[in-house]
Amino acid sequence: MHRLILLLTFTESFATILLERGLYFYTYDRLAFSTSANLTLALIFGLMYAAGAWSAHRLCQHISERTLFALLTAGLLIAHLAIGFWPTATGCMVGFPLVGLLSGAKWPIIETYVTAGCTPRKAIAAIGRFNVSWALAVPISLAITGPLIASRPDALFFLAAGIHLTTLALLFGLPKRPAHLKLDHPEQPNPETLARYGHLQTSARWAMLGSCAMAFLLAPLLPGIFQNRLGHSLQAATGLSAGLDVARVLTFAALGLFTAWRGKKMPLVLGALGLPLGLGLTLLGPNTATVLTGEAIFGIASGIVYYAALYHTMVLLNASIAAGSAHETLIGLGFALGPAIGLLAGVAGHATQNQALGLALVVGPTALLTTLLALRPLGFSNVQRSEKNPCDTIKSRH
Repeated sequence: MHRLILLLTFTESFATILLERGLYFYTYDRLAFSTSANLTLALIFGLMYAAGAWSAHRLCQHISERTLFALLTAGLLIAHLAIGFWPTATGCMVGFPLVGLLSGAKWPIIETYVTAGCTPRKAIAAIGRFNVSWALAVPISLAITGPLIASRPDALFFLAAGIHLTTLALLFGLPKRPAHLKLDHPEQPNPETLARYGHLQTSARWAMLGSCAMAFLLAPLLPGIFQNRLGHSLQAATGLSAGLDVARVLTFAALGLFTAWRGKKMPLVLGALGLPLGLGLTLLGPNTATVLTGEAIFGIASGIVYYAALYHTMVLLNASIAAGSAHETLIGLGFALGPAIGLLAGVAGHATQNQALGLALVVGPTALLTTLLALRPLGFSNVQRSEKNPCDTIKSRH
């Protein structure tokens, strides 16, 4: 079962990225979308993704995880086919938000299958394999996006549809519902560990919100950065934009192999500080080398905070579908926040007659705020029980 869910993680991530990241190159190159139009499209996608993620655990109160997974995959198959047969601006503006809604509801289900039944020690390794599986698909998917758009643009959508069809054929090898670790299992975390993990989860979530916002601010801007400012071709630009994704894959692999960071504050400090640094170099770098350095720093930092956020959430909520829903809802809100920042930066740039200044005026304070909010929970010195006992939370989830 674990091998099957990891295979499905890889293939579904591959299909997701074809549109979640690749569509902006398609709209920019083939439909002449402006940066503002791409940011608006990304904003709508993020809001729909968050709505889908928020609804996942509520839907699973009525139907099994496997059944919901099948329904969502069928919906994604239909949505991608619809865009493929209607590859216009209107088709993208209608179909892409639907893809966001269905994708947001899909990932919490996959995450609960990955970690359900694992002890905290086994969960960190399982999440590591999951992270590498989905993240490895991202640069590979991006690398073929450019050639696909240049040679046969509609293949972008039909390839994703074909992958979803394969998923439908394979997912019935999963159990109807994942089995969770029993609450009286001797390796369930003690109250002190749960309280400490609560602080780390709060920190990681703030950092991840900033990470997702910055990543989805970058996604619609990278075509312009590499093609217009740095003069690269479409094919080269899609490959170069995967620099942060390659760095993130390597980070996930390292964190999964060397797990001494578990329960420690310093990795989150480094992650929170690395995000604004990497973002600044990527957005403002004067040459390709500087931009790629920024992507690498951002990829490492985002890998740290994502891994920490998912691990601590899954341990605190016993790998329930509610844990995945909360995690992915936050990601969706970050997906929406990033483009909203970009649109505000455009307004500020117009007002100041300086686009770089406008970007700095909006992005700078936002990055600073999320960084400070991520660092604040790490200032605790003594583990204190919170007013709401984390054990009460874990007992309420399955």
